[in-house]
Amino acid sequence: MANVRRIRQTPSPVRIKKILVPIDFSEHSKYALQYAVRFAELFNAEVLLCYVVEPVIYPADFSMGQVGIPNVEDELRLRGQEELDKLVAKHLKKRAVARKVRTFVLTGRPSGEIVRLAETENVDLIVIAAHGHGAVGHLLFGSTTERVVRKAPCPVLTVRGGVLNDPRVAI
Repeated sequence: MANVRRIRQTPSPVRIKKILVPIDFSEHSKYALQYAVRFAELFNAEVLLCYVVEPVIYPADFSMGQVGIPNVEDELRLRGQEELDKLVAKHLKKRAVARKVRTFVLTGRPSGEIVRLAETENVDLIVIAAHGHGAVGHLLFGSTTERVVRKAPCPVLTVRGGVLNDPRVAI
C-alpha cells in the first residue's frame, strides 16, 4: 500500500461580513433584528435591513375606461423607508453596529426580492422571522420564510416567536 500522508487541515473560521434582515415591521421581524444585531456585533458585520412592497394590482374597470389612481406603490415605498429610518433610530442608534446599517426598500414578491438582494450584495447570513400563519394561512399563502430558506444563496437563521427586548438578545 502506498505511503499516504494525511494533511491536517484546520477548519476555516466562519466569517460573516453582511447580514440581511427582512423587516415587515411586525414584532416577529423586530425580534429577528435583535438576533441579527447580536451577530453583527460579534462578527463586526454590516446589517442590511430590507422592506419589500408587494405590487398593487387593480382590477380593470371596463365601464369607465382608465381611472386615475394615485401611485400607491410610491407611497408605500416612501412610508417603508420612513419606518426603516425610525427603526434604526429607535433600536440601533446607540449601538456600535449603527455605523454599519444600510436600508433597502424594494418592490416585488418578498421572497424573490430578499433572495435577489442577498445575491447582489453577497450576503453571508439572512436572519428572518418565522411568522406562523397557522395551517390554513400556510396553505393559502405559503411562507415567505420557507421560500427564502429554499432559494437563498447563503445560510438562513429563522427566528421563531419571542418577545421584544428579550434579555438574552436585547438590542
